[in-house]
Amino acid sequence: MSVQKYPHLFEPLIIGSTVFRNRIFASPQGSSFVDCAEFPTPEIAAYYERKAMGGSATICMGERAVDRRRGLNYGGQVIPLEDHRGQAYFKYLTNAVSRHGTVPSIELQHGGCWAKRGADMGNQIYGPVEGIYDGVHVLAMDEQIIEETIDAFVKAAKWAKWVGFGMVTIHGGHGWLLGQFMSPIMNTRTDRWGGSLENRVRLPREICKAIRKACGRDLVIEMRISGAECTADGYDIEDGVEIAKGLDGYPDIIHVSAGHGQFDDVFTVTHPGMFQPDGVNVKYAAAIKPFIRQSKVGTVGALCDPEMMEEIIASGKADIVNMARGLVADPDLPLKAATGNEKEINKCLRCFQCFSGLMNKGQYSCAINPEIGRELEYSTQPREVTVPKKVLVIGGGIGGMQAALTADRRGHDVTLVEKSGRLGGVLLCEEKVPFKQHLHEYIENQVRRVGESGVKVMLNTELTPEQAEALGADVIIAAIGARAIVPPIPGIDGKNVLPAEYAYVHPDEVGDTVVVLGGGLVGIELSIYLTWLGKHVEIVEMADKLNCGENFVHKMAVDREIRRLALTAHTGTTAKSIDDNGVVCQGPEGEVRYDADTVICAVGMRGLQEEAKAYSQAAPLFYQIGDCSRATNMYEANRLGFNVAMDIGQRW
Repeated sequence: MSVQKYPHLFEPLIIGSTVFRNRIFASPQGSSFVDCAEFPTPEIAAYYERKAMGGSATICMGERAVDRRRGLNYGGQVIPLEDHRGQAYFKYLTNAVSRHGTVPSIELQHGGCWAKRGADMGNQIYGPVEGIYDGVHVLAMDEQIIEETIDAFVKAAKWAKWVGFGMVTIHGGHGWLLGQFMSPIMNTRTDRWGGSLENRVRLPREICKAIRKACGRDLVIEMRISGAECTADGYDIEDGVEIAKGLDGYPDIIHVSAGHGQFDDVFTVTHPGMFQPDGVNVKYAAAIKPFIRQSKVGTVGALCDPEMMEEIIASGKADIVNMARGLVADPDLPLKAATGNEKEINKCLRCFQCFSGLMNKGQYSCAINPEIGRELEYSTQPREVTVPKKVLVIGGGIGGMQAALTADRRGHDVTLVEKSGRLGGVLLCEEKVPFKQHLHEYIENQVRRVGESGVKVMLNTELTPEQAEALGADVIIAAIGARAIVPPIPGIDGKNVLPAEYAYVHPDEVGDTVVVLGGGLVGIELSIYLTWLGKHVEIVEMADKLNCGENFVHKMAVDREIRRLALTAHTGTTAKSIDDNGVVCQGPEGEVRYDADTVICAVGMRGLQEEAKAYSQAAPLFYQIGDCSRATNMYEANRLGFNVAMDIGQRW
């Protein structure tokens, strides 16, 4: 009898001489924390080590280019093979991972015809066939270039083994070079490197064979493929099955992903957004697994639930589950699941804060994990403070709860005051929304954690500054949020007009035809939700385009869902008046009327900055966080709540 709740998920996996402690593999993820010589810094070592400490079987450093001349698709990918000064940096990183019983891995990639960075540097780039890609003239690889490419993968693998990586992940998916060669649509060569399946898989097989010969059985070889490219011009799962069958036995692991990296409309297929169900891409590995006899099969895509991952392994859909964002949101997910603390897991919201943070600012960030990207800094801070304080947090939303929990863990005496009868703040209105399920679970977890902590909670309490002062706090953290803006439109107070927050909570009171005023994220996501419920929704937005804020990756998911639902948005359009039957607007072509049973106001929020400022004299130290500091989002609320609480009592 097993004491393990998830026996299949936590069964060790032995490949050659390598033991993987469980079946949870951290998918390849890159980072911008490299120095000017492209060597990893202590910050990136701490980032990967933190995941290893959380119990994953392997941690993969993502997207390292094997050919700096011909294979770079963007900057920051170079492995400085010829620069021996880099060995110490990488050995430091692999040791940081392996000392926790985790196998360090590295992804080896070649951009092929999409190696835009290589072309920008003045190099000729190559693919399986000649053509124009992203404005660049690409030549077909000849025999010499192919042999040099195989050698580049081998040199990279030998170097990886030398510096302590126990596995290499060869990127054969997402439209990169090896995927280009394996594609029955793209690879139209007539020589031994193209045409038939045998010829199309020859290059990845030759790379695997050459790496095995050079590195032996004690370096695990994983090959990542797209089970389907999910584009009109890409291959489908039937081709994906044939490709996997052609690879069987050459890599130790066939890691089945999906999609094509060069097309925005399938980016959120490869990296599922919140509008798709958990485990949406498991179907590709499940289709391939019955045909694979020698290699192990891994799956990836929107996985964060131990119950689901256990079922995937137990039912034979895959041998391994791979996660990327799930381990950003909660690097301790494996440990929590293994020890029966799965209720403590913070499940990824799939909001793409991580991707947008990396692409916009060069750093990972997470809406619900304020420590991500700052692992080195936080690892050196003492757990408890030197000078405990009496802390008053006013406002029990996302930022307020995070501040209270962090301050409590640091040893402060914390009181949390909330004017309503529930903790959770404005986002409680979305608790019935199917694509916000993990957000609702996160809020419930935070509320439970507050209840189980030493924080004293006062609900249904709206403090005056005088009452706050009377509580005698050393520190006040104001997190009182924002109030919905009500525009001065004639008819805005009509019975058929609802605030967005109310419409979220009471969708049954929303009519069958709806006009949503406001094309920001709140208005867009509410429109999607109401359309899911079968209502006909049109968005009216003053600006010339819809606005999802800085999170342009989530915008890809939003745009894809808008197209799928055929949701109509009228941009460059201003509401002039509202009556019982709809809205009269001024559009690009003049006055126009949109009939609707219900009009919903979602034109934005006004931060309660002045209201929060009123508490500034009620304690020696005062902080404003979240929306009452400046217009913000969940990530900023959590980040500020966490960091303000970390600062308190450090010195005075």
